[in-house]
Amino acid sequence: METLKITSPIDEKIIKDMKTGTKVLISGTIYTARDAAHLKMIQSLEKGEKLPFDIRGQTIYYMGPSPARPGHVIGSAGPTTSSRMDGYTPQLLSKGLRAIIGKGNRSSEVIQALKKYNAVYLVTFGGAGALISKCIKKAEVIAYPELAAEAVMRLKIEDLPAIVANDIYGNDMYATGRAAYRKTEV
Repeated sequence: METLKITSPIDEKIIKDMKTGTKVLISGTIYTARDAAHLKMIQSLEKGEKLPFDIRGQTIYYMGPSPARPGHVIGSAGPTTSSRMDGYTPQLLSKGLRAIIGKGNRSSEVIQALKKYNAVYLVTFGGAGALISKCIKKAEVIAYPELAAEAVMRLKIEDLPAIVANDIYGNDMYATGRAAYRKTEV
């Protein structure tokens, strides 16, 4: 399968081509947010407040950053477990979030919300945070600095590798992978 080069924010027309199993290289602007930042964003929405960035068409990366060494933009920047954000994800998708990057499988509620709101879930390589950090060209905290490593950051990225795990059609790479494995069991 060919690798699809995409730019974030992601155009709605491109999302239909991002099928489960598709390899992608993402460039452009993405945002980081984990548990604590998601909670704050949902609380803001519940109060009728604006989010710290316009979420429409955007990509959120569930990233576990480490401090940058001198002369580097960021330290290790690997994905964190996505299921911890499952309770918050459908509401953010309903506001126009287009893509999420993390690791691990998602709940059926998130998979259905991805389908309903035409968004995708991408996975990237756990344990390769130092390699992924080379794709990050600029990093700046834009919200919730008191959360330290969990603050919301805006990243400028170039060719960050990922795979579509869940597409807008309701397909689930983890479910198809398990099914294929069971067929080969001896």
